[in-house]
Amino acid sequence: MMNIAIFVSGNGTNCENLIRHFQTSDVARVELVVSNRADAFALQRAERLGVETAVVRKADFGIEENVMPLLRQHNIGYVVLAGFLLIVPDFILKEYDGRILNIHPSLLPKYGGKGMYGHHVHEAVKAAGDKETGITIHRVSNVCDGGEIVEQFKVALTDEDTVEDIEAKIHQLEMKHFPEVVEREIRKL
Repeated sequence: MMNIAIFVSGNGTNCENLIRHFQTSDVARVELVVSNRADAFALQRAERLGVETAVVRKADFGIEENVMPLLRQHNIGYVVLAGFLLIVPDFILKEYDGRILNIHPSLLPKYGGKGMYGHHVHEAVKAAGDKETGITIHRVSNVCDGGEIVEQFKVALTDEDTVEDIEAKIHQLEMKHFPEVVEREIRKL
């Protein structure tokens, strides 16, 4: 059984969805949720579902001694970023090479990179008048949103769609596809 750590910075709907999915999986389970923000609601979601949580503040996250012992203590074999707004340090990339996935709320390479997350992405999609958008699940590299694309899922947009409508469509794609892709990738190991 593979132990997963989820890194989060915010509300945690994807985090909760992943935890619930892997509660019935025969291949992996969510063992730990790590946030750089003590006030991230994702921590409460995880605790309610019986998953251990930890806070490693932004200033401490880049220091190997503050992160790796925690991951090793929980025998983490796979890392999933679910709304995590920090760059993953090289020492984690090296330790978990090929075993870190992220979800991004656009069809990368469009609307990726620093500052492009959540509503910022949806506002950019609306402003550009795009006729479709979607999600990208990708491996994590040392380039922000630049890792190998594992899979993309698309949804059509209309001119009448508001930023909130776009966000709702993206949320549906995330809830449906993220857990299944993570599980599929773990099964390949």
